[in-house]
Parts: sequence; C-alpha cells; structure tokens
Amino acid sequence: MTRSVVSLLIVILLFCVSIVFLREEAGPLVRTRLLMGTVVEIRILDEDAADFDEAVSAAFSAMAGVEAMMSPHLSDSEISRLSAAEKRLSVSAETREVIQRSLDISAASQGAFDISIGQLIHLWGFAEGEPQRPERKLIEETLAETGPDALAVSGTEIIKRSSDIAVDLGGVAKGFAIDRAIGVLAAAGVRHASVNAGGDMRLLGDRGGGVKWRIGIQHPRRPQQILARLDLADVAVVTSGDYERYFEEEGVRYHHILDPRSGYPADACQAVTVVAVDALTADALATAVFVLGTERGLALLNSSGVEGMIVDQNGQVEMTSGLKEIISWP
Repeated sequence: MTRSVVSLLIVILLFCVSIVFLREEAGPLVRTRLLMGTVVEIRILDEDAADFDEAVSAAFSAMAGVEAMMSPHLSDSEISRLSAAEKRLSVSAETREVIQRSLDISAASQGAFDISIGQLIHLWGFAEGEPQRPERKLIEETLAETGPDALAVSGTEIIKRSSDIAVDLGGVAKGFAIDRAIGVLAAAGVRHASVNAGGDMRLLGDRGGGVKWRIGIQHPRRPQQILARLDLADVAVVTSGDYERYFEEEGVRYHHILDPRSGYPADACQAVTVVAVDALTADALATAVFVLGTERGLALLNSSGVEGMIVDQNGQVEMTSGLKEIISWP
C-alpha cells in the first residue's frame, strides 16, 4: 500500500496558494504574518501607504481575534467550548453572526455546506495533519448527529440538538477574518489594498488609477500552471480544490473537502472559484459548490448573486455568465 500526504505545513512553508497575484511588483507596504494556520499577506498600494503601518497591525490583530474566538484548535475558544457544551452556550455577537450566516448557506445549499461536522473532520484527521480513512461504521454513526437542523441561534445562545455535535467553522472563519481586516483598513482610510490568507482573498478598491488587480487561478492538476486570469476590484475571491490537503491510499485520492451527506470526500469537482462581495460568502459557497458539482453548483451561484468557475472531476470548466465577461486565459 502506497500512501503520500500533502500536509498543510508544506503549503504554509511554500506559500502555495490557489490564487496568486500576476502583477508581482511590490506595493509600497507589504506585511505578512502566520495566522489561522496559513500565511496572511496584507498589501497596501496607496501613495501614502507608509502612514498605514498601524492600521495593518490593527488588521492583523482583528484576524487574530477571530482565530481566538473560532479556532477548534484552541481549547478556550468559543467554538471549542461550544463543541464541549451539553446543549447550549452563550457566545459573542461575532460568533453568532458567523454561525447564522453559515446556517443560511447550509439551507440554501440543501446541506452541502454544514458546520456541524466537526467530529467527522476529526475522524478523517486532516485538521491534525494525520489524515486517515475512517471505518464506514464510524462515519455513519457520526453523520447521525449532524445536519442543517443540528444547530440554531437563539438570542445570545447557540443551541445544539445533541451534546455530541462538534462545530467547525473552517469553511467560513478565515473568510470572516479577512472581511474584518478589510473593514479595519477601510476605516483607517486605506483605498487600495488586498488581504490574502493562503489564497482566500479580498480586495479593497483597485490598484489605483483605475487599474484592476490581476489574479491568477491555479490549475488544479498542474501546480506550476495558471488555469485562468481574473481582473477584479473591490471583491473577494476564494478557490477550494482537492489538491490542497489530501492523501492517497491504494490508488485513491482522499482530500479534505468532505461531503456532509456521505461523510466522504466530495468527488464531483477538482476546483471551484467564487467571486463575491465578501470573503465569508465566497469561502462558504466555494465549499458548497464543490460538494454539489456543476449543475446544482451553478444554480446555487446564480441564486446567490455571485460569480464562479467550476472545474469538474474530468477537468471540464463551466462558469457563470458574469465571470465569462472578466476571465481571460493564459
């Protein structure tokens, strides 16, 4: 039996991301920090960028605050305490907002996006960096506790249907943190900036002078090749792919994007890119569409009012009509 593991650590060290800048001239102010399990880069292109050093530090602090509240790897985070709680826990307004928006997207995607599968993610071992294929019986037992109605927001509390439910915000927390960082920068007067967290990105304005940011989308099967280019301004763009964290066992690829309905890695797509107004929405929808596949995924993108591109399991590319107007090919 052969087994190869592409670990998150390698992704961090090499900063191999699904979305990359294609105009790589350094901006006037660029800072990086390791947060939320990845490298976060904040880039400011304003002419007076040097005046915003404190704003950049505040933006990083805002992201660190989200991590402290929502990371399942920190024992004192609200999400860890919620997962350990019997049936209910009072949480911050920020955590309630992220959970409610997650539940809304879960409903819109008919359960393709589900934050109640923390135990399932733990079974597969991706978060711990030790991925493995669980026994089918364990998967079935775990799925019995999950689903769109497993969680509810009531006042200041989150209500769990079962004490065994573990919450995982891995599909939205990073997007929310990016949005918080952009909010801090905008409030400080920044007009041209990007926040890039391991490939999940939000752009503030354009690059200046009416020039849009040019973003390259990585080919899901050729790591050194760009599949497509997007010229964007004032939006978020997120890609989910089966090449980011995976292992192979007996010739089968098992990746970290799990289908909440089957308990196994979703097998309809190689990659999904979503362009939306905010990063939380783009983050969650990229995961949901990856699970749904091309036909139902495009329907979800259109009904959500966002743009997106889907690379199916055979490598065929489909996209929303709006994306066709801004995409170009190498």
